[in-house]
Amino acid sequence: MRRLIAIAALLLIVPLAAWAQPSVRITDGPYLQAVGEREFTVVWRTNIDAVSWVEIAPDDGTHFYNTERRKICQTQFGRRPIGTLHCVRITGLEPATTYRYRIMQKAVLVNEGVKRVIFGEGYGSDILRHKPFKVTTLDPKKERITFSVVNDMHERDSILRLLYKDVKQGQYDFVCFNGDMTTYIDSEDALFDNYLRSSAELFASHTPLYVARGNHENRGKYAMEWPKYFPSSTGRPYFTFRQGPAYVIVLDGGEDKPDSDIRNMDLMRSDDFRAEEAEWLREVVKDPEFLSAPVRIVICHMPPRPGDWHGRSEIARLFVPILNEAGIDLMLSGHIHRYELWEKGENGCDFPVLCNPNRTRMDVAVDAEKIDVRIYDAAGTLKHQNCFTK
Repeated sequence: MRRLIAIAALLLIVPLAAWAQPSVRITDGPYLQAVGEREFTVVWRTNIDAVSWVEIAPDDGTHFYNTERRKICQTQFGRRPIGTLHCVRITGLEPATTYRYRIMQKAVLVNEGVKRVIFGEGYGSDILRHKPFKVTTLDPKKERITFSVVNDMHERDSILRLLYKDVKQGQYDFVCFNGDMTTYIDSEDALFDNYLRSSAELFASHTPLYVARGNHENRGKYAMEWPKYFPSSTGRPYFTFRQGPAYVIVLDGGEDKPDSDIRNMDLMRSDDFRAEEAEWLREVVKDPEFLSAPVRIVICHMPPRPGDWHGRSEIARLFVPILNEAGIDLMLSGHIHRYELWEKGENGCDFPVLCNPNRTRMDVAVDAEKIDVRIYDAAGTLKHQNCFTK
């Protein structure tokens, strides 16, 4: 009798255990990174460990399930990584072309290394109830572009939501976060809770998001993980891209204090980092694509200023001489938490430098002849307007 009771209990427990297995689901994202003429990267997060992939289709009017679609798995050095952060790079695309995509993952219920891996159900962005996401590759032949910039939000996610609450798909060619979106980074949740979740919901699933690192992104015990969430075309936190008439250089200014400052806790080596970046920048401005671009824009969180804090002085010493010889049309910065415009020739810069205040949205329209800038507060009020002509 005891044996019969044990068997009956086991028969009850097994289905219950199977029923209790966790279900993988998307918790945050997706958001677009490193969008180029022939590639883009998608990043998202799941609630439990999983392996992931992206399915992609042309935007040709056919149903996504019309035929077998191209599948691109997340891989790292020839192996599919298991985890909750998923980052898939899609290559081999055509410029100026819109694609549909959906993100997929399969739960990893048991991972015993070389012994066994047990997968659970697969799950992704449900195209039966929602349309697939869309992304358009960059188009250097486009005559006019518009983009948007915010900076120095310092965990003000509610304000970020107000600034972009009315954004429409296709309204911007891209959005740029120009540093100090958080005050420090102590966990993955600090990134998603403070701006990445909102960004994905509001625009970043369909609009390219380019992110410049600010000095505050160097701070916190999780700061070294920052690049995992913002992959770039160079694999570094500084990079370039070309959209329409504008060639954009995104720079990383490092920390604002000397490396030896006690508050840097003997962890920073920004001086060496900036010196390496300057050598990279020296080659960038020789690139034929840069030289042929009608408009050249630099995005750098800290504005250069000789004699100011160490970081800004070093940007002026290392980067500005290179940029002065390169025919830059405008530098967009933040950091100082207020609006300020330095005309061409001020602070040793042979180009204008415009500082966007904190908690505002800078909308920029660019064609071959001019750069039009408008800055709005969270209420939608136009606060500043500038036009820079060629």
